[in-house]
Amino acid sequence: AVRGAWKMEGYVQFLALLVSALLVGFVSVIFALVWVFQYRGGLSWDGSSQEFNWHPVLIITGFVFIQGIAIIVYRLPWTWKCSKLLMKSIHAGLNTIAMILAIVAVVAAFDFHNAGGTPNMYSLHSWIGLAAVIFYALQLFLGFAVFLLPFAPISLRAALMPIHVFSGLTIFATVITTALMGITEKLIFSLQNPSYSASPPEATFVNCLGLLLVIFGALILWMASRPHWKRPPEENLKVLQPIGGTPEGTEAESTATDGSNANKSELKMNSEAARKQNFKLDEAGQRSTM
Repeated sequence: AVRGAWKMEGYVQFLALLVSALLVGFVSVIFALVWVFQYRGGLSWDGSSQEFNWHPVLIITGFVFIQGIAIIVYRLPWTWKCSKLLMKSIHAGLNTIAMILAIVAVVAAFDFHNAGGTPNMYSLHSWIGLAAVIFYALQLFLGFAVFLLPFAPISLRAALMPIHVFSGLTIFATVITTALMGITEKLIFSLQNPSYSASPPEATFVNCLGLLLVIFGALILWMASRPHWKRPPEENLKVLQPIGGTPEGTEAESTATDGSNANKSELKMNSEAARKQNFKLDEAGQRSTM
């Protein structure tokens, strides 16, 4: 089994892309904060435009940056020796944080609109953005129910894993696109004298923020889509254990010790068959896993 980071194919390239993604993502968050404090009056929670400023900051921090980290957390080679349950918990925890921040961001936008008498849900940005939040919540709920809790049957997990991966990457790409629409919409509405078309410093600065978001999204999607950088399937054999199932080499071997040689052979054959079945299901379901 491939265990150490030094055995990962293209490890240096992966590490360079990872560092680049983390750097670009962190700089994007800094840019969002500089934007709202330097040009938009800072942050508050009083129904003013400063409350709305929480919207871009929390979306970029949670829905973009933290979600991106959650997507590639399985790919980190130095975590391959960690249990899959631990990594699934980290993946779910990061996505939960991103979900909470996204909800607060949406509440800030609605509260600002309601306080100022601005209509809600009239723009394409708001339609796609709210849809992304809803589908993300559904994705998170199904991920907990099917993959984190030990109740779903093996066949269901294997069948839903490709859908879970595809929908996760699609939602992430949609969030990036919606964020670009949102910051452009905000600039068009906010910049009047000079206008957005005159390319004032704020417009140039925020356009650079948009470029950073595109680069971050591209880096994350590239790392998540390379099959040779996925977590080795050998480390995932216990993931699809049925309820009441026992890890390899524990209860089954203990029972065989007390039986006859024939029972030992039968148990070994059954254990090997079950191991192969789990491996096939896991490989089929996680061929493109994050």
